[in-house]
Amino acid sequence: MKPSTLGYDQRLPLYQRLREEMLAKIAAGEWSPGAPIPTEAELTKLYGVAIGTVRKAVDALVSEGLLLRSQGRGTFVRRPNFDASLARFFRQVNASGGREIPSSRILSKELQKPSKAVAKALALKSGEQVLRMERLRVIDDRTLFHEEIWLPASRFIVLLDIDSTTFGDLLYPFYEKQCGQCIASARETLTVGSADAEVARTLSIEPGNPIVIIERTALGYDRSPLEYRLSRAAANNFHYQIDIC
Repeated sequence: MKPSTLGYDQRLPLYQRLREEMLAKIAAGEWSPGAPIPTEAELTKLYGVAIGTVRKAVDALVSEGLLLRSQGRGTFVRRPNFDASLARFFRQVNASGGREIPSSRILSKELQKPSKAVAKALALKSGEQVLRMERLRVIDDRTLFHEEIWLPASRFIVLLDIDSTTFGDLLYPFYEKQCGQCIASARETLTVGSADAEVARTLSIEPGNPIVIIERTALGYDRSPLEYRLSRAAANNFHYQIDIC
């Protein structure tokens, strides 16, 4: 493929057009998360561009967190690790001092019409439905988090007919395996609120007690929103630490 055949806005620098072409392959699943992309020499030959152009395009995707260079092994499509997200703010340590990861329980899943807030978060068109899931994160039969999760039904409808007990503790690998939808990044916002009667009962706290609410919008490699999630936890478990240099 020669430079003139690269799509996108021809006014863009060549490396940016190449970046868009490479990103399209990642978003389409042609280059899978965790797998190596072609070498610089192969990309140079494939697209008919100088190696400097290839390096600038790759550098851009690395800086955006979509690719990962591994010394001596090559460059890989980055598979982000979201496991540590909640652990940054809610530390659960067992008797031996090790960090515990909560297990998951899917309480329900159903098709529904999204609220305005959910439709906006998922960039849905009028009339589109969502798959809503309710989930608990649990350690030793104690609920740490109550989660509401909304997914575009057009992309995730197959989950409706899958036994909830087979989902496992990590949803994003399950999305990828069952639906072919890969999560590349996410935006999170933390706020503090008060527990209503239902959430208080779930978290075993008193109604009105403070809770931390983590709002997350997860994005695909093409930056389209794939998941909107609200995680709620008792504020007495909240821990925040930052090093300022």
